Formats: sequence, C-alpha cells, structure tokens
Amino acid sequence: MKPEYRLHYAPDNASLVIRLVLDELSLPFDAVLVDRKAMAQRSAEYLALNPGGLIPVLETPDGPLFETAAILLWLAARHGAMAPAAGFADYAPFLKWLFFASNTLHADLRMLFYPQKYIGADSAQQAQLQSVIRQRLHQHLTSLDRAAAERPAWLGAPQPSVLDYYLACQMRWMGLYPANADRSWFRIAGYPCLQRLCAVLEHRPAVAIACEAEGLGATPFTAPAYANPPEGSAT
Repeated sequence: MKPEYRLHYAPDNASLVIRLVLDELSLPFDAVLVDRKAMAQRSAEYLALNPGGLIPVLETPDGPLFETAAILLWLAARHGAMAPAAGFADYAPFLKWLFFASNTLHADLRMLFYPQKYIGADSAQQAQLQSVIRQRLHQHLTSLDRAAAERPAWLGAPQPSVLDYYLACQMRWMGLYPANADRSWFRIAGYPCLQRLCAVLEHRPAVAIACEAEGLGATPFTAPAYANPPEGSAT
C-alpha cells in the first residue's frame, strides 16, 4: 500500500526534523531527494509545491505542506501526539515556544549560515552581521534552556514533542555550520537542560533510523559530525 506521505528532503536540512517526527510516530512515508547540488529546489516542479524554494515539503492527503513549524503542528494535530491538544492549558506555552523556535531561532540561524542573502557580498559586513547573530542566538538558547528547566510536559519530557526534535536539530546545526566560520561561541554544555534533551533523544529508535538514512553518526545532537549521506548533499 502506498504511503500517504511524501517527504521532499535533503540530508541534514530542515527536512530532518520532519523525518524524525514521522519516524517517531511510526508513519510510513516516501523520501524524495531534493538534489541541492543541482539546485533542484529551484526547479519548476519543486516550486509548484513550495513557491519559496525551501526544504522541506511534505505531501499529504490535504495537499503539499511547507514551513517546518506548520508541518509539525499539522502532524501533531492530525495524529493526536507529540504536542498538547488545543484547548488544554499546556497548548499556549507550547505554541509560543514552537513559533519562537521557528520565527526567531531558525530565522536567525539562516542569517548566520547565509549572511550574503541578507546583507550582500561585503565580507566585513557579513562578519559584523554574524557577530550580532551569534549574540542573539546565545540569548535565545538561554531563554529556551530556562523554559526547559521548568520541565514542562512538552519540552524535554520522557515522551518527546515535535518541539524537542526541532530544537535538537537546530542545536546540531549550530555545532557544525557555517563550516568555514568561527563556531567557538557555541558550547552545548552552556545550556544544560537543552543538552540533556538532546542526549535523551539520541537513544530514541527514530533517531537511529534517521541517522542511518542521512549518515549523521552516532551522536547527532550532542557531538555532531558532518553528514555522510548515502544520497544527496547537505549543502
């Protein structure tokens, strides 16, 4: 029987978050490689699914979805798992931190990784922007670590939430990228509650499946190594 989900992915991209959640929910899906080396995300076929040309896209019975947080929220609601239900007290704080992870943390990560897209080709200006962004990211992680220290049921709990996987992937990327830039500012031990969250997730079967599929190594969140995927490229 054909799976009802098709994940358009590139290794170690934002699609990794969606892959992890699909595997955590034991949902079968087809993985469709988006070849970044060939700029497949700018093809007419892909832009028909996501006009922004960003990865991921999840094809669903309700049509193609894009934007990582939107996909996560839709999956959690459709399958009644990995997030508080709307109408319960935990839903509001979960929602604000999910969108903080998407609209603030992830948005700043993109500026750190691709400064030329925001400020142009001047290397001095790019370095200045990255310096400011690194300070912002430290503040964001400090705020998230404080939220995790309160041990809510949707952040760092024994049963992972979609937000847990989203944050763990972003922690991974901060430890690896940009590959040719100073990353000494980021030390996962400086955020102990988030570090514990990442360490716990590394024992989940879903993480083992994703690590094999995308070549992520044994400790993808706490001590990440560059992906060595069986197909495609992370950059």
